[in-house]
Amino acid sequence: MQKMNLFLVLCGLLLHVFLHASAGESKGHISVVLMGATGDLAKKYLWQSLFRLYIDESSRGYSFFFYGAALSKPETGKELMFQVLKELTCPPDVAPERCNLLKSQFLRLSQYLQLKTDEDYKALNKEIESTLIQEDLTEAGRLFYLSVPPFAYADIASKINSTCRPNSGAWIRVVLEKPFGHDYNSALELAKQLQNFFQEEEIYRVDHYLGKQAISHILPFRHDNRQFLEPIWNQHYVERVEIVMKETVDAKGRISFYEKYGVIRDVIQNHLTETLMYIAMEQPKNLNSSQEIVQNKLQLFGSLHKLHKKSAVIGQYQQYQAQVQEELEKTADYTSKIPTFAGVLVYIDNVRWDGIPFILTSGKALDERAGYVRVLFKNKALCVQNESARKTVQSQCDPKQIIFYIGYGDLKMPAILISKNLFKPIMPMSSWKEVRDHLETTLFGQSLSQFYIYTPVMETETYESLVSNIFHGKQDYFITTEHLLASWKFWTPLLNSLMNEDLRIYPGGPENKNLLDFVLSGKEIMFAIEQPVNILSDMSQNETPDDYKVMQSLYRNSSLVSAWAEQLISELASYLQEAAEHAVKQSGVFHLALSGGSSPVVLFQRLVWHHHSFPWKQTHLWMVDERCVPLTDPESNFRNVHDNLVQYLKIPYFNIHPMPVHMQQRLCAEEDKGTEAYASDITALVNDTRFDFVLLGVGTDGHTASLFPNSNAGLKGKEMVVFTESPIKPHQRMSLSLSVINRAKQIGVLVTGRGKHDIVTQISRVGQRPKTWPITGVQPKNGKMVWFIDYEALLM
Repeated sequence: MQKMNLFLVLCGLLLHVFLHASAGESKGHISVVLMGATGDLAKKYLWQSLFRLYIDESSRGYSFFFYGAALSKPETGKELMFQVLKELTCPPDVAPERCNLLKSQFLRLSQYLQLKTDEDYKALNKEIESTLIQEDLTEAGRLFYLSVPPFAYADIASKINSTCRPNSGAWIRVVLEKPFGHDYNSALELAKQLQNFFQEEEIYRVDHYLGKQAISHILPFRHDNRQFLEPIWNQHYVERVEIVMKETVDAKGRISFYEKYGVIRDVIQNHLTETLMYIAMEQPKNLNSSQEIVQNKLQLFGSLHKLHKKSAVIGQYQQYQAQVQEELEKTADYTSKIPTFAGVLVYIDNVRWDGIPFILTSGKALDERAGYVRVLFKNKALCVQNESARKTVQSQCDPKQIIFYIGYGDLKMPAILISKNLFKPIMPMSSWKEVRDHLETTLFGQSLSQFYIYTPVMETETYESLVSNIFHGKQDYFITTEHLLASWKFWTPLLNSLMNEDLRIYPGGPENKNLLDFVLSGKEIMFAIEQPVNILSDMSQNETPDDYKVMQSLYRNSSLVSAWAEQLISELASYLQEAAEHAVKQSGVFHLALSGGSSPVVLFQRLVWHHHSFPWKQTHLWMVDERCVPLTDPESNFRNVHDNLVQYLKIPYFNIHPMPVHMQQRLCAEEDKGTEAYASDITALVNDTRFDFVLLGVGTDGHTASLFPNSNAGLKGKEMVVFTESPIKPHQRMSLSLSVINRAKQIGVLVTGRGKHDIVTQISRVGQRPKTWPITGVQPKNGKMVWFIDYEALLM
């Protein structure tokens, strides 16, 4: 017993020594609580960063105690946590003997706690206060790092606020990891919850990209070189700005997260947008003023031009669907619309940047891992000497650019590069060194010898920098509530507009080739090639994506045209214009019947913006089917045609023929004889009641027009127009019958999207069974039928 008591006394003395071992006068005691102490982020980065904080700040007069917290029971959590702590490393400039001492001290100053209930938090507070009293320490602050899922933030915040606040005179800082919501409303709700418990200056939202050395030096670089940059950092000299983060890894293992967020929410809304702020914001007069930096960022957010769906291109790597089905146990017919690649075009409506494109790009399963900001300047030089002669001297005809290289890729390290034909920069030589070797490497097609290149004197881990900034209260490296909401307010409309957009499917890695290249057209962005491809199972191993064009073959004994959705729509639009021009040439008029649904919308838009010579004045528009709702109702098929096609065209009013579903202030009442009225109009205006072109679609149940399975309505008989009943609301419909559809001169069937793959496969194997699959009853008697099926519906 005496030995045990002696041991406890010695332990207490050692702890007292460690807590009071700081050099010089004590600046106060810090209690650090790491929640999620046994999680991946803590294992990889956070414990190492806290150890580095201890090394740096204990020598400056601060004392520490570290509490690792998680939901695991003490015996399990302690073992997991200390396995990580034993692997901690010291900076290269720390001698091995001192490193061993520091690690030993850090381990003795660290302990594991289970934090789950209110009582657990009360016990934590009691432990902190007991340590302060027993060791006669003055409390400087408490740092709570919440490395936990966002859904737990509010509950933990409530418990910290009610039980673990320090006494007056000491600060409290609560650190949060993204995601901070998935749109404006969710971010606002989370912000309101946190504001119930903490003041704004107590909240530190981490965007680890702001700890990258090349990114964190953008503002200091602009400040130190303002004499060179101020004249050229504007619309008159800058051509464009590229902000890029490329990854070779895919989302495997993170699918449950990725299905909720996707690449724009995961990377572009935060990391790349924050980088954009540093590049484009007005230079603060005082770099040490967090408040001024935050205000300048908010001012820039107010100048960002609103985004729309044409501001972005989106894609998804080919294996993503299979990974979703495997990890989330989804059925084979589940289709994900989550993008794993995006390029977004941003414009800024202010005097400095008006008209200059900022291009934000990120994706998974790409050809290389790299991240950079590239500011390209306009080149107005005309050089008389040929290129080979210019190699001996730095020419004004060489590209002019400034690159903040985040790491990896060709350089494999953080760097700042400035074209030698711009200026030689001023750099803090204590933290950045000029590189004069390895100049045979090229970057963006240019030899490194054409740049002034600077790399950090010592590379620091991102989280080590961020933890230090948290400790010192540098809030400009973190996301304030106002800043967060401004960002989500900017991005949410784009995210909403892209929810149901088609994705460009890409194979991944080097096989992507030029599949994801995109071009700028005014304030819109689009993929550079219109004929992306799928890799079919029976393709030759020697063939590449560039070898595949539009597929033309047979499907159900009729012509088949297949391509990726974008090219398929282009083909259909051209085919439709040819049919219209032929009909007008033959008879002076073109009778076109259009289906409802979402599939034709992209076709309508293609016709409006790319087919200016279409003979609309000679075209009569008819409806294949209509829902029994007022024509102004958003559910109306005619409303869809009007909003996406008719309102943009000069079609004579009397050439537009909506179905008469709303008569006598009633909807689809048989006594109003709307079907007979529409049939009468067709008989009167359409020669031999043969439409020149009927555009159809196919539902996942095999229905077409509003002719549904297990119903005889419209499938038999001579009636041209019939009432039908849909299995989904609105149930009542009006539709052309198979009788009149099959009299058409040409029929086009448009089928797009993975969700249609099963029905496309099913009806390819059956004969004419319209009672089960109404689309199989479409068999033109003296006309031509063409199937337009995209690769996703046909092959995936």
